[in-house]
Amino acid sequence: MVRLFVEGGGESEFLHAQCREAFSIFLKKAGFEGRMPRLVACGDRGTAFDKFRTAVISGEDAFLLVDSEASVGASVKKSWIHLKGRENWSKPKGATDDMCHLMVQCMEAWFLADKQVLTNFFGQGFNPNALPKNADIEQIAKDDVYRGLERASAHCKTKAPYGKGEHSFKILAKIDPTKVRTASPWADRFLVELGKVV
Repeated sequence: MVRLFVEGGGESEFLHAQCREAFSIFLKKAGFEGRMPRLVACGDRGTAFDKFRTAVISGEDAFLLVDSEASVGASVKKSWIHLKGRENWSKPKGATDDMCHLMVQCMEAWFLADKQVLTNFFGQGFNPNALPKNADIEQIAKDDVYRGLERASAHCKTKAPYGKGEHSFKILAKIDPTKVRTASPWADRFLVELGKVV
């Protein structure tokens, strides 16, 4: 079974469980029901890489999914080059390009592909006009994504303004993978490559 090492969940086992559950729901909606990878919520990105590297060196089938943290460019074949430049991570022996995947520029950018879910989730007082306007969600800087979510949800009646720990995985479980993969070539690449091995 393929193990999918995902950045997310912080240091809390409660959030790790939420991370696993949310990605599980997202992947099932994306067509992986009955052929799921084993999800491993790793907390920080360095831990995700270390666990992935150990698994690959041990001969396991593994995928890595982390935030890119910055713009990656048009080519969806440059994940290891990007991570080498940004984190000084070298491709582990036995790893391939198809095992390494990026959420560009962060997981929350995926939410911007499904603004209706955001509106429904936050309810009365949510202002979708405060979200970043760029339809190319991969070109929106990570800080702008966070600021946009916080501004749009600042005056909601029933929920606090957007907080990563409080809201991120609940929203991930609700968004439409078809909309995400249409808006994000990197998300589409991830789902295509995962589909080849599970």
